[in-house]
Amino acid sequence: MNETVERKLHELPDSPGCYIMKHQGEVIYVGKAVNLKNRVSQYFHHSADHTPKVRAMVEKIDDFDTVLVGGELEALILECNLIKRYRPWYNILLKDDKHYPFLRLDPNEPFPRLTLVRRPEKDGCKYFGPYPGATAVREVMDVVRVNFPLRTCAHKLPLKKPIRPCVHYEIGQCLAPCAGKVSEDAYAQVVKNVVNFLNGHAEGVVQGLTEEMRQAARAMQFERAATLRDRIQAIEDVMQKQKAMIAGGGDRDVLYFTEQGDDAYVQQLVVREGRIIGSENRVFERCAGEEPGSVLSSFMLQYYGNAVRPPREILVSHDIPEEETLSELLTETRGAKVTVRVPQRGEARQLMDIAAKNARENAQKREARLKNSYERTDGAARALGEVLGLGKMPVRIEGYDISNTQGAQSVGSMVVMKHGLASRKDYRIFRIRTVEGANDYASMKETIERRLSHGLREIEERAQKGLPPEGGSFSELPDVILIDGGRGQLNAALEGMEAAGISVPAFGLAKRLEEIVLPDQEESILLDRHSPALHLIERVRDEAHRFGITRHRALRTKASMASRLDEIEGVGPKRKKALLTRFKTVEALLEADVETLTQAEGISEKTARAVYEALHGEETERNGGGAEGQSAPQTP
Repeated sequence: MNETVERKLHELPDSPGCYIMKHQGEVIYVGKAVNLKNRVSQYFHHSADHTPKVRAMVEKIDDFDTVLVGGELEALILECNLIKRYRPWYNILLKDDKHYPFLRLDPNEPFPRLTLVRRPEKDGCKYFGPYPGATAVREVMDVVRVNFPLRTCAHKLPLKKPIRPCVHYEIGQCLAPCAGKVSEDAYAQVVKNVVNFLNGHAEGVVQGLTEEMRQAARAMQFERAATLRDRIQAIEDVMQKQKAMIAGGGDRDVLYFTEQGDDAYVQQLVVREGRIIGSENRVFERCAGEEPGSVLSSFMLQYYGNAVRPPREILVSHDIPEEETLSELLTETRGAKVTVRVPQRGEARQLMDIAAKNARENAQKREARLKNSYERTDGAARALGEVLGLGKMPVRIEGYDISNTQGAQSVGSMVVMKHGLASRKDYRIFRIRTVEGANDYASMKETIERRLSHGLREIEERAQKGLPPEGGSFSELPDVILIDGGRGQLNAALEGMEAAGISVPAFGLAKRLEEIVLPDQEESILLDRHSPALHLIERVRDEAHRFGITRHRALRTKASMASRLDEIEGVGPKRKKALLTRFKTVEALLEADVETLTQAEGISEKTARAVYEALHGEETERNGGGAEGQSAPQTP
C-alpha cells in the first residue's frame, strides 16, 4: 500500500456504498458494500484468501474513491451504472452490450411501415422484440415483406400528387399507397395482420390465407392458390423455427452458468408467451473461478434496462447473493413484479436442462474456435520465432516486396502483421527514387533503408517530446522482417539496414520451394507444408505482393492518364494538374461528363469536350487499375 491508500483506509466509514479502485488514474474495478470499511479493508489485509485475479488487481491499486448511498438497493444501482460507465478491466463485464434489434410500427401514420431500431422510445409506437440478432430479424422481415405487402419507402403519405409505384408493387410486395392503389381501411387490415403475426398469433393469419387459397382454387386461379400456399408455408416455417411450444405459458428468461478454460458463459433462453423465441450465449472473459451467482447477477444488471425489459420471471442455475435486492431493482425497471429463482422440478427445470445443453455445446465450440484462431495467429508467430531462433515471439512482422513494369513506376510495399493479424493502418508504400530501370536488389535496399531511417528519426523526435515510440507512423520497429525473395533480395535488405545504422532480424522466402533463407546460414530451412508458421509466412508474403501490385497499377494508370492528357490539344501542364487535382482518381476522371469536367479550374466547355472525346474515343483503352487494397500514406 502507498501512503494515499493507507490514509484512505483509515478514513473509510461504516456505511453502505460503492468503491472505485484505480491504477494511475484509470478505474480498474468497481464494487459495492453494505459496510465500506470492512469490505475495502479485506482487499489489503487478507490477500492470502484472494483468487489470483484479485491478487493481481490489488497489486495495481494505487488509489481509490468511495461513494456513500442510503442502502443496499442504491448501492446495487450505482455499481451497475459505474460499471457501464467505466468498463473496468477487473469487473465481470458483459462484452456484448449492443442494443438488440426491435421492429417499430407507428400506428399514427396514415399508411404505417415497419422499421428496424435499436432503442425503443416512449413515442406511442408499437415495438416488437427484442430479437436475438440480425438473422432473426431478417427472417421475420422476409416473411412480412412477402405475405403482408406493407410499404417500405420513407415517403410522407398521403402525397399531394400520386407518383409512379416502385418495383415492390410490381412484384406484389407493396400495396402502393403512394400511387393511390389502396384505401386506408384496406391497408389497416394488412397492418392488423402484421401486428398479430409479430405478436406470435399467426394462427388467424394462416386461417385467413388458407381460406383465400381454397377460394382461389375453387375459382381455378391456380397460380394465386400456389402463391398463397407458399406464403402459408413460409409463415409456418418461421413460427416453427422461432417459437417452439413450451407447456405452461408465460414470459421467462432462463440463465445457465458454465465455465470453459479461462472464461465464464451465461446461456440465455428467451421465452415469451410460452414459446422459446431465442437463445444467446454470453461470454465473460477471464471470469472462470468467479462465483456463479455473481456472474449471473452482473449479467442481469448490465443486460436489463430501458432497451430490454425484464420478464416476469427469471430462472437461474445458481443462487444469487443479493436475490431480494436484485428482484426489487428488476421490478422497478419492469414496472411490475419480477421473480428470480432457481428451478427445482417440472417444466421450469426442463427449460434449465435445455439451456445447460446449449451452454456446454456453445462453450466447446467457442473453445475450438479460439484454439484454431490461436494456431493461426499468436501460435504461428511463436512457432516462427522458434524456427528463426529469435528467443521470443515476433509480435510485429513486416513483409516487403518490389513491384514495377520494366523498371517504370517502381514501388516498395510494406505490410504489417501484429499478433498474426494484418494491421492495414500500418501498411506503407515507398516510391523508388534513386534506382533507374528494373533493379529489384537496389530498390529493396532503398526501401529498407528509408523505412528504418525514418523510424529512428521519429523515435528520437517522439522521445524529445516525451512520447513513447508507439503511435507514430514509422516509430514502431519490427521484431522481424520478411523479404519476398531469396538470398539476393535478403542481402540487399541487410545492406539497407547497415546504411540506416540498425540491425533487425530478417529472412527471405524463396518462391521455388517456399524455402526460408537466413542471413547467417548456408542451407535453407524447409518447413512442413501444414506448419502454421509457414502458413503465416505465406500470408505475409502474399499480402506484400498483393499490396505492392495494386498500388503499382494505380500509379501506372495515373501516369498513363497524365500522359494521355499531354496529347490533348489545349491541355497544358496547368490544366492537366487542375484536372488531376479536381478528380483525384482515374476512375473519377473517366466517369465525368463534359459538364462535370468544366468544374476543374481553368477548364472551358470546349476544352472539357476535347478531354472527354480523347478519353472516351474508340482507341482509348480503359484499364481500371484502381488500388484494391487499403490506401496507405507514402513516405515523404
